[in-house]
Amino acid sequence: MPGPRAAALSARNVKMAADLGELLVPYMPTIRVPKSGDRVYKTECAFSYDSPLSEGGLYVCMSTFLGFGREHVERHYRKTGQSVYMHLKRHVRQKATGASGGALPRRINGKIFLDLEIDADFNSDDYELEDEAKLVIFPDHFEIDLPNIEELPALVTIACDAVLNANSPYRKLEQESWEEELQVSKFANNLVQIDNGVRIPPSGWKCAKCELRENLWLNLTDGSIMCGRWFCSGSGGNGHALEHHKQMGYPLAVKLGTITPDGADVYSFDEEEAVLDPHLAKHLAHFGIDMLQMQGTENGVTDNEVKPRVSEWEVIQETGLKLKPMFGSGYTGIRNQGNSSYLSTVMQVIFSIPEFQRAYVGNLTRIFDYAPLDPTQDFSTQMAKLGHGLLSGQNSKPPVKCELIEQVMKEEHKLQPKGVTTRMFKALASRGHTEFSSNRQQDAQEFFLHLINLVERNSIGSENPSDAFRFLVEERTQCCQSRKVRYTERIDYIMQLPVAMEAATNKDELIAYELKRREAESTKRPPPEMVRARIPFSACLQAFSEPENVDDFWSSALQAKSAGVKTSRFASFPEYLVIQIKKFTFGLDWVPKKLDVAVDMPDILDVNHLRAKGLQPGEEELPNIAPPIVIPDDPKDRFRNHFMEAPDIDESSVMQLAEMGFPLEACRKAVYYTGSMGAELAFNWIIAHMEDPDFAEPLNVPGCAAASTQSSHEPPPQVNQPPEEIVALITSMGFQRNQAFQALRATNNNLERALDWIFSHPECEDEAANTSVDDQNNHQSNGILTNNEQEGPRVKDGNGRYELFAIISHIGTSTMSGHYVCHIKKEGRWVIYNDHKVSASERQPKDLGYLYFYHRIAC
Repeated sequence: MPGPRAAALSARNVKMAADLGELLVPYMPTIRVPKSGDRVYKTECAFSYDSPLSEGGLYVCMSTFLGFGREHVERHYRKTGQSVYMHLKRHVRQKATGASGGALPRRINGKIFLDLEIDADFNSDDYELEDEAKLVIFPDHFEIDLPNIEELPALVTIACDAVLNANSPYRKLEQESWEEELQVSKFANNLVQIDNGVRIPPSGWKCAKCELRENLWLNLTDGSIMCGRWFCSGSGGNGHALEHHKQMGYPLAVKLGTITPDGADVYSFDEEEAVLDPHLAKHLAHFGIDMLQMQGTENGVTDNEVKPRVSEWEVIQETGLKLKPMFGSGYTGIRNQGNSSYLSTVMQVIFSIPEFQRAYVGNLTRIFDYAPLDPTQDFSTQMAKLGHGLLSGQNSKPPVKCELIEQVMKEEHKLQPKGVTTRMFKALASRGHTEFSSNRQQDAQEFFLHLINLVERNSIGSENPSDAFRFLVEERTQCCQSRKVRYTERIDYIMQLPVAMEAATNKDELIAYELKRREAESTKRPPPEMVRARIPFSACLQAFSEPENVDDFWSSALQAKSAGVKTSRFASFPEYLVIQIKKFTFGLDWVPKKLDVAVDMPDILDVNHLRAKGLQPGEEELPNIAPPIVIPDDPKDRFRNHFMEAPDIDESSVMQLAEMGFPLEACRKAVYYTGSMGAELAFNWIIAHMEDPDFAEPLNVPGCAAASTQSSHEPPPQVNQPPEEIVALITSMGFQRNQAFQALRATNNNLERALDWIFSHPECEDEAANTSVDDQNNHQSNGILTNNEQEGPRVKDGNGRYELFAIISHIGTSTMSGHYVCHIKKEGRWVIYNDHKVSASERQPKDLGYLYFYHRIAC
């Protein structure tokens, strides 16, 4: 029989349970149980980088499952009226001296029950983690401790359990991204490693049996280094690694030279395929290899008998130099999420530019206040969040004095995570893009252009910071036989400089190296020390300005195909000039490769001599006549076949573009409309037409019947002529016809964007009223719309003198692999941004960069 005290306690608990049930009754309709398609954001705030590790923890809305930090949850409550949130908090305490190490168990009623994917920031031997969850009811902040199964209604309990056990939304995105995923090896979790005292040196790697120094594999069980298989191409080794496996049975090996902070190539002999090893860092540490400090070079560091050559990895990362860490506003790093350095470096440079700082961080409050109900899917919100995270200094605080001493003595994870993550931003920015949504390394130049396109699409009616990069290119095409010319203009954002290999200043060294390399290949000896070609910047600039042949050129003066040449000049100079050194090319096997060159880029750049001059006295323009449409010469089809034969399209260029993630039909149109003159020109066409309503629709070549109805004496159809039905629709809303023409031309005939354009350009109403459509059409020359007639993207202009302020460098042999680092000049000094590490730079790799950013020098 229970005593009076027990009975009183039981009655009190029953009353408390009843009280909680009654308290939650008004809010029950707003409490949802997450379904399979719902994304539960319990690791990071939608507006900031607050997490359960932050001082105020994280509040998860029990209706939308969005996460909010302490300073942003009130905004969501006021905006939506949603009152019930789950408050998540992870407490991190340093263990007392003498406490036993080891990972803590994950128990739902124990100390750790949040699957937050952030435990890697802490060393479980030094820190003790404890999770706490509560239900909080706004606006009174009434708190209910969890778990509280007996006192809460069943629906609330089920909803809370589902939220606590939900996986990160980014795991699902990673699974949905298309890629040839490697499988985790069945030997990885329980791999036996022999404690034989083997330590792998940082130099002098060679096969233990034949002394080869390339294609070397480290066995993860006993630490033996053996060569790989011999390939018919002449590369590889003598197969000693496989022989060792057959003798000993040790299953896993990692290829030396591929180990980087992002991972390495791991092979399973028993499974006979490349695999993933989730414990690779631990397995390498067994042999004294710090994975985070490794360089990805084929042969490691050269043998002691050969004079060591400083590798690209060491030079770009300034390895070996004592770099002073930097903290505070503008010195926040970005944690690598696995092959994400291409994105991190671009965003670091972007938010060092005042125009982007003003557009997003300067308008932070307005952007956040007017954000949609799901801010994780709003580009402006996520840009403002990332910009504020990098510039506020809240995520880049120096360690206290005792932590600095400890960091010098032993490099261990500190209590606070360093830097910000880009998972939420990357998920949004890469949505719908095959390559950027994958976990593979990408080309930073391609992502830069992709980002510019996103900024353009989301800046309608507001400040467009990408105006700072935009410039006009004048292309002068000349018929070599008639000597007549045609001038056209196009918009671009990057100056692409070819690598003038023929102008290398160390040709003798390169020739000697190539001879030694071939000799070493034929005799199966170690390769000689690599020699890097040194290219003068002036030679690259000269190669850019020289005329280039136009393949399959049709001369309107001759009414036939002829030889043609094209030159490019700047019709305007942008505020910020981005230069790409075209190091990446395709080998004979169509595998992307990188030219190992050093270009002496200047700190001060003057390109005024590349200013376009337009039609010169004495030059005669090519007639504005379109090439004839070929009609099939078949009597049976003469009267009923009204269409052209299938156009001749370079399918190899189409596939190159399709592999970048663009729609196949758009790639076919790009190649067709650029005359099958290569993937590069077609890529520029895609960037300029991504907003076209019919961008991804099938290619529709005009029929010959329609073409034949137009007299040769009539003027050609007007370029970008808005469809009359859309013009009529806009004028029916009360706008002037001239306004409709201007808006549609500025937005590629997109009705929705045209209306936004009209509302955001009220100053054009009076101008449109004073200008007739006929006047506008009469101003067209050669079918080209100049800036005076076309209210399209704004183009800034000024002098062509620039100063270098940022460098993005690539380490590796291909855009599909490797690592990116950026150097940015801030407050008069250079700073290196290497993922989450931000330090004062001592020696900038100005000759090894990939993308160079210059800003205009004021006159």
